[in-house]
Amino acid sequence: MKILLASNNAHKRMEIEGVIRQCNASATIVQPRDAGFSFDVVEDGTTFAENAFLKANSLAMLLRGKKLPGVTLDCSLEELARRIDALFPDRLPPVLADDSGICVHALENRPGVYSARYGNVPGSPPLDDEGRNALLLRELAEKPDAVRTAHYVCHAVLYHDPDRFIQVQETWHGEIAREPAYGETGFGYDPLFTIPGYGRTVAQISQDEKDRISHRAKAVTALLRAADRLQETGLTGA
Repeated sequence: MKILLASNNAHKRMEIEGVIRQCNASATIVQPRDAGFSFDVVEDGTTFAENAFLKANSLAMLLRGKKLPGVTLDCSLEELARRIDALFPDRLPPVLADDSGICVHALENRPGVYSARYGNVPGSPPLDDEGRNALLLRELAEKPDAVRTAHYVCHAVLYHDPDRFIQVQETWHGEIAREPAYGETGFGYDPLFTIPGYGRTVAQISQDEKDRISHRAKAVTALLRAADRLQETGLTGA
């Protein structure tokens, strides 16, 4: 089964492909760039679920020749149709989208759905991962260790068609370290997110470990299992 990921994020693709390997699933991830296009959507939802579905539905509608409000596309709908048909000649692919973020309990679950845009100021360049991590540490500077708890959230959607889609939300609980601890893996807030029982941040564990225990790993695993069940019933194509 080929799945079109509603993102050109290389880190996200790598993690999802790692989860697929862990599950021994027969799925191949394709990104928009593989079909020669890019799209964007205004993520104006107030929950992870709203934003994940918004991304999945927006891309799925583009594949069906309709551009929804708030969606930008770097080619015409006609050209997109030709490119998709070349890559998926038999049928339109299911679309996989997720919205993820970190909720810090002492900050009333901020940054939450705004995790990727945390600290951004209109008219100024957006903060990078390092800048967002530094801002989070400043906001927690006076907080004792006992209240530095947090959890990651991943809401994932596997969209087959407008009448058939699967949604899963999973979490991953931990604590915010007092300074970043880097390793060879991880991105975003991973250098700050300490895993109970590990004594390390997410950035310090192996990618294989992360692909087994993370919020995204749990959500994607559940989606793949549900998709397998749908295929067995004949409700979806391969």
